[in-house]
Amino acid sequence: MTASVARIDRPASDLPPRQPFEPGSRMWDETGLITFSLTAGSAFLLQTMEPTIAAVVDEHSTFRTDPMGRATRSLASVMMWVYGGEEALAEADRLRTMHATLNTVDAQGVHHKALSSGPWAWVLHTGTFAFTEGSRYFTRKPLTDADKDAYYGEVVQLMRNFSVPPKEIPATFAEWETWFDEMVDHHLVATNVAHDYLRVIRKIAPPAGLPRVLAPVWRLATAPVGQLQYFFTVGTTPESARRKLGLTWSDADERKLRRLGRLIGRTVPLLPERIRYFPIAYEARRLERDRARLRKMIDLRPL
Repeated sequence: MTASVARIDRPASDLPPRQPFEPGSRMWDETGLITFSLTAGSAFLLQTMEPTIAAVVDEHSTFRTDPMGRATRSLASVMMWVYGGEEALAEADRLRTMHATLNTVDAQGVHHKALSSGPWAWVLHTGTFAFTEGSRYFTRKPLTDADKDAYYGEVVQLMRNFSVPPKEIPATFAEWETWFDEMVDHHLVATNVAHDYLRVIRKIAPPAGLPRVLAPVWRLATAPVGQLQYFFTVGTTPESARRKLGLTWSDADERKLRRLGRLIGRTVPLLPERIRYFPIAYEARRLERDRARLRKMIDLRPL
């Protein structure tokens, strides 16, 4: 049984209407960076510690049988949330429709619905945590308090795009931080699904269709990637959640994570944009520059 968390009291009139993200926002500039993947693992781990999400994932998710397929589909969907234009709202609606039937009953007889407002919102809240953790470890310039406030305004917009009710959205970033910590401390639990996920990311299963004869080669080639993925996931997970899962994290581990983070934070900005961003994000940004150039030529045309 989990403990209760402070109720959020917020009127719907305080929230913006649904609308897609545009160039110039922090999400537009940073969500599509390849460093997004470094904290995506801790976000999903925190999701699997939420009782309803864990129960639904346990019955319906393919993360055990097709981890790479699930990861690539999830990543593509997240890119659509920010870079899809009008299709971003359609993607949010598609996900709501898809999750409407993902319901289950756990071993204790408790009914769980994927679209229950708390679990539905928690998925996006874990993304907010992952983004701020990514800024803390894997960038040259961590977010300032003003940056966090501005970013949180975009988080609220994203939640509205996903039809998250006001009662699940803290008013400010500072309130969100307090609320998030309470959720981790008093609501999340160590589930079998969370432990399964940690095992899955540590040893990356071969993609579907890979000939069995190549499986040993795959395991050898991906072993270092799996170890690093596990290391980043555990390192960017809140200490309270690590304790619940029985995960160890030493001062030496923290120093290693910070060293790797500084290296990544200095290296990624030097990469070409085509490599620095995931494909959907890169193409959206390129298209926006083409539109801007066309607009400039139209404005400069002789009349």
